[in-house]
Amino acid sequence: MTTHRDDLQPISPADAQELFLDHKKTNCTEATVQNHRYRTNHFVRWCGIEGIDNLNDLTGRHLQQYRLWRKEDGDLCPLTVKAQMSTLRVFLKWAASIEAVPSDLYDKIMIPRVSPEERQRDETLDADTAEIILEYLSKYNYGSEKHVIMALLWETGMRVGGAHSLDVDDVDLEEEYLQLEHRPHQDTNLKNGEAGERLVAITSELARLLEDYLNNVRHEQTDEYDRRPLLTTTEGRMSRGTIRGHVYRVTAPCFRDEPCDDCRDGKAKCGDAVSPHAVRRGSITYYLTEDVPPEIVSDRMNVSRKVLDQHYDKRTEEVKVEQRRSFLDNV
Repeated sequence: MTTHRDDLQPISPADAQELFLDHKKTNCTEATVQNHRYRTNHFVRWCGIEGIDNLNDLTGRHLQQYRLWRKEDGDLCPLTVKAQMSTLRVFLKWAASIEAVPSDLYDKIMIPRVSPEERQRDETLDADTAEIILEYLSKYNYGSEKHVIMALLWETGMRVGGAHSLDVDDVDLEEEYLQLEHRPHQDTNLKNGEAGERLVAITSELARLLEDYLNNVRHEQTDEYDRRPLLTTTEGRMSRGTIRGHVYRVTAPCFRDEPCDDCRDGKAKCGDAVSPHAVRRGSITYYLTEDVPPEIVSDRMNVSRKVLDQHYDKRTEEVKVEQRRSFLDNV
């Protein structure tokens, strides 16, 4: 149904934001709702500066002005601008559903393109998108190799090499943990060698998924060392490149029937798909945002505190401030 300006119902930006966040609370984690709040806070603040007290008055020109203002106000890199404008797009698409803005307004938001170099350096899969991907896989590709790989990488935050190294015998479904072991002489090495060996706890949900995959989908194969790999193809142990390919495939919006600008341009590889490292970075950020102590995250993900702080912790400063505030309030 198309909503025109004459059909709109007045509502302030702040009131719309609260209704939007209440809506998100019904199907998103607290960390995701917080991220939506922090990102839309800037938009509400800008509306106050510009004297926009009714969302009905928003136009495409306003959205262009906001994008330029936000980039300068926060001194943001293109990847961060893209993330913030993408969240605003979600907000305005929802706002159209309550007749607060025209139904096509969200489509006028200009999402900046990001170069491959910038994308690779800071690319992070956010928790909200990860949830959407996993829900889609659970509904339409349950127990598939794609589903298992995505769920495994997101929940554990392990590297592709870790997933590649796993054998069936490394999975303890009863005790619900995975054992990562460095076996370089059998072509399954971990990045940090023996220092990367560890037990990784998994949820009951992931354990059930792995059990269903093992019982119904996994190709019964052994490798040249007579080991039974967890992830297999009809030829044997799944290669690291194939694992990466599955991640790029399922994180592309077109995989779940959402529009992709690059795909419409006829490019072979979707520009909105992300790498396994972006999944790892997003997983680490998610755990930190959920108040899991950095020491626990460091051990679980096999990354030093220094590297975690410098390269993996992608929480915004607003999130960190609010987390510190909540912690101090409980002291």
